[in-house]
Amino acid sequence: MEAACVNNTQKGRAQEERACNYLRGKGYEILNRNFYSRFGEIDIIARQQETIVFIEVKYRENTSAIIPEEAVDYKKRKRIIKTADYYRLKNRIWDDIPCRFDVISMAQEKIIHHANAFGYDGKNLD
Repeated sequence: MEAACVNNTQKGRAQEERACNYLRGKGYEILNRNFYSRFGEIDIIARQQETIVFIEVKYRENTSAIIPEEAVDYKKRKRIIKTADYYRLKNRIWDDIPCRFDVISMAQEKIIHHANAFGYDGKNLD
């Protein structure tokens, strides 16, 4: 069972690396990866011009059951937003610096980038 977890972790890290390479190719600067707080984790934190972008990476080998971006439900979004708030506070990223939340969906060789996937601008959660 432990080998399966390690293998899944390795697969996840490899897909996150693929996502970082994709983002770099689009002109993003990668600021942080796998940022953890007591609220949760953010896979990738990047900068696109003046905007800080918090990115969740979802990968599925088989999309017959659920497409990857559907796994980012309301509860997961709230955890990501709280973690982003903590990151902003810790790094003194004030409210006047724009931010957004993206999801990168990966299935087999296909990458779909959902910019502003949460429709949330980093202010007034709920």
